[in-house]
Amino acid sequence: MTTVGPSQAEADALFAMAKRSADSAALNYPERGDALIASLESINGREKFLLDVRRGRIALEKGSYQNRARVTIVLARLDFGGAPHRNPDGERIDSPHIHRYRDGYGDKWAFPVPPERFRNLNDLWLTLNDFMAFCNIVKPPNIRYQPRLIP
Repeated sequence: MTTVGPSQAEADALFAMAKRSADSAALNYPERGDALIASLESINGREKFLLDVRRGRIALEKGSYQNRARVTIVLARLDFGGAPHRNPDGERIDSPHIHRYRDGYGDKWAFPVPPERFRNLNDLWLTLNDFMAFCNIVKPPNIRYQPRLIP
């Protein structure tokens, strides 16, 4: 074990906690190579969270969606369109995959994406909405999505 952070029980409680947008400002879904960070909070306002949306610079299908607590604790991250991941025990997990906080390891462990939670990983917008539901974001940030046609 290498990473210091909250206990597994505390991280699991933060992950399960209902979250809402902390800001009503409209955000644009990132263009290629860009990212956005949306502020979230628990329903009672006591815990702060972040939603990160990152897009690949070259490969349009590459990116990640991430939910953090207390700025630095990665609770969950969905990586898609990239290379496979190698877990600390040597197991290879193909892309797309989900990282979940694991006591002592932080976000170093990945797992296959649960197909019952993600309807179509080829649809970036639908996948973002599925990821927010997976992370229990019950009142999502106001993200505007305008798909662009590739010439």
